Amino acid sequence: MEQKVCSATKRRVENDRGAVEFLCPACGEKKIIRSSYARVNAIKYSCDCGFVGPN
Repeated sequence: MEQKVCSATKRRVENDRGAVEFLCPACGEKKIIRSSYARVNAIKYSCDCGFVGPN
């Protein structure tokens, strides 16, 4: 089973109730996973297509 890891902090998010998972808003191809810590602290993430968020 593949472990889910935050795209920004590289922390595991299996037991993180505030974690979210979505496709890149720009290309719609890469899966972005955000931990609750990364979301609350607005830590930037990036996609292979060059998109950087949150903006």
